[in-house]
Amino acid sequence: MAELDLNAQAARLARRLEAIPATVLEALRPAVVQAAEDLAATARSLAPEAEGDLKASIVVTPPGAETPAYAEGGGRRIAGANQALVTVGNPEQRHGHLVEFGTKPHVNAGQFAGTQHPGTAAQPFLLPAARLTEDRARRRIARAIGQAVRKAAQGGGHA
Repeated sequence: MAELDLNAQAARLARRLEAIPATVLEALRPAVVQAAEDLAATARSLAPEAEGDLKASIVVTPPGAETPAYAEGGGRRIAGANQALVTVGNPEQRHGHLVEFGTKPHVNAGQFAGTQHPGTAAQPFLLPAARLTEDRARRRIARAIGQAVRKAAQGGGHA
């Protein structure tokens, strides 16, 4: 009889352990998205504002969704199941990287071919925002994982 109880307990424990990853992932998504929203809001607050178009192009792509077509980094990327992506850019604003990192002096092409461009100073907004929000994001995500694991361990997860 005791052996049957141990087998039943082992089976229940195995079901709970199998449920933890899905439960944790499900509970993690809101924390990941909120951390990305915090990063985006901070980046918007730090972005230089000439007309506000650059700030408006900073968006969050939630897990499983596709980034905007003209987002920096190539665009049209699908966020993983445990990712939220913060991107800068849209069809009208494709210069976020030039603002973030600046440009070196160069000879222009196109309409102003042959003229000298003096370059532009870097005006970082995205990387500083990432550094400013990183610790809080880590704590938020760790807290969500901990809560999900405890809930699953108490039988609150679904198998």
